[in-house]
Amino acid sequence: MCGICGMVGFESDLREKRNMLEKMQNKLANRGPDDEGIFCSERECIMAHRRLAVIDPENGRQPMTRTYMNEDYTIVYNGELYNTKEVRAELTAMGAKFETNCDTEVVLWGYIFYKEDVLNKFNGIFAFAIWEHNRKRLFLSRDRMGVKPLFYAETANGLVFSSEINSLLECPDIPHEIDLKGLSEIILIAPGRTPGYGIFKTVRELKRAEYAVYDDSGLKKEIYWRLKAKEHTDNFSQTVEKVRFLLEDSVKRQLVSDVPLGTFLSGGLDSSIISSIASCEYKSQGKILDTFSLDYKSNDIYFQKSKFQPTSDTEYIDIMAEYLGSKSHKTILDTPALAAALVPAMESRGMAAMGDVDSSMLLFCRDIRKSVTAALSGECSDEIFGGYPWYRDETIRMSEGFPWAQSTVYRQSFLRDELSELIDGKAYVDKAYRDTIADVDKLSGESVTESRTREMMILNIDWFMQNLLERKDRMSMYSSLEVRVPFCDYRIAEYLYNVPWEYKDYKGYEKGLLREAARGYLPDEILWRKKSPYPKTHNPAYFLAVSKMLRKIIDNPLSPILSIVKKSKLMELMGESESVQWYGQLMTKPQTIAFFVQLNEWMKHYNVKISL
Repeated sequence: MCGICGMVGFESDLREKRNMLEKMQNKLANRGPDDEGIFCSERECIMAHRRLAVIDPENGRQPMTRTYMNEDYTIVYNGELYNTKEVRAELTAMGAKFETNCDTEVVLWGYIFYKEDVLNKFNGIFAFAIWEHNRKRLFLSRDRMGVKPLFYAETANGLVFSSEINSLLECPDIPHEIDLKGLSEIILIAPGRTPGYGIFKTVRELKRAEYAVYDDSGLKKEIYWRLKAKEHTDNFSQTVEKVRFLLEDSVKRQLVSDVPLGTFLSGGLDSSIISSIASCEYKSQGKILDTFSLDYKSNDIYFQKSKFQPTSDTEYIDIMAEYLGSKSHKTILDTPALAAALVPAMESRGMAAMGDVDSSMLLFCRDIRKSVTAALSGECSDEIFGGYPWYRDETIRMSEGFPWAQSTVYRQSFLRDELSELIDGKAYVDKAYRDTIADVDKLSGESVTESRTREMMILNIDWFMQNLLERKDRMSMYSSLEVRVPFCDYRIAEYLYNVPWEYKDYKGYEKGLLREAARGYLPDEILWRKKSPYPKTHNPAYFLAVSKMLRKIIDNPLSPILSIVKKSKLMELMGESESVQWYGQLMTKPQTIAFFVQLNEWMKHYNVKISL
């Protein structure tokens, strides 16, 4: 994986902006510690790249330029193609002359021959930019599922783009301002974001499965792929076999690497399936898989069972590691490190987000990077197979609104009165919800259950999953770790979009279909283990630590957060006996306190101004 950035403009010589480009590039250093490169056209385009070498480390330098039919094309690319071999063979037959073994060149030649249509041939995770020298045209795109990021801003001088917000903000033409929409996002939506929106006033993000073309006539964008409703004709047994094939194929494709690779292992269903398939493949090659697991100091003392987290991961990690015969690595985090990492986690995201849910992942990835350069992780299974509680509880499933964020009134109560009067929180969140479900493809005459299940899948993929993918990308790339997500293979999403709910919920088990497909890969203790979310610390010392940090902010009248949030509500938050869910099962009181700590540091770090 890598980091990319650049600028296109037609009014001045952009070669004079090279110093600015270098500053943007330097902000992406963690994403690509192995190499760097800069491209400057005659005047209209400058682009930069930072490389984390995973495939063909000796070659594949970027920016990369190839010539065909008297036209030069230059690419900066962040990602990984999992069907490189097939696409390369097709392009070779068409006359492409390859000089490397890396997928960057496959993407570039693919665009040369097929232009935007090549996106439908790719199976992978990516964000890239291609400059067409003679046509003076920039092409930008993101992968179907939105695993790799790409932000941009239109300015008076042209278009600026980057893999991360913090890099984009190095451009002096982009104001560090938020308006009422940005404020609404922070208080009512965060840690999620409305698809395509970048919080800051002029910052946008290319949506998943979207491409853009920028030339002297302006910016044009198109969605190139959507989940389409089709009749599901496979019976249950055939469906199980198809799911099993897709999972095996996805994992095996994503094991290809020229650097050390391992897997995340929580002892839950999703990471265990991926680890087991990977381990079997490694054993067939005479290799032992490295697995990486996370726990918290003193969680064995303080862990408290709940509806959302019924069991601790520790014993299941050990069961699975022994079953696999893997080389098991464990990271044990303690409160001081978790609290200290809140600010780096915020800087990595470019916004306040999930508190210690982010900072723990950042520290975990830093530890993993000591052993491997790439890893496979289990994100996106619950969104696609219907594993979350809001899929399975009929009352919640049929309720209007985002099921993980039912606290709009509570959230808005934190805003200062003069700002709250300017925002209709309920209307803002309701519009975001309705705009999403209005775009859901359905079959005519299908049942209410199937119709609603499709809506839930799109809601989760476009919102909840995007937040988790963003978290995994930023926290991992902070330590130059490439993380791949096999469940995010678009073929799995396409197939599961049309699988009936009764199959997914087989025998009343959460992700019952997936469990059946995993038979033979897992011991029974893991195969039938009840879902447990990403582990959090239960040590009361963490709550005390983040409360102390927030009190220090509150006690300083110059703290920027006090310009938008009521001091009295922050005090109430720390003293509340009940824990209101801020964001699904992931963020309760300690994480909400940490969010406000991050929010204050974000406003201070970027010198954020409110523009009403």
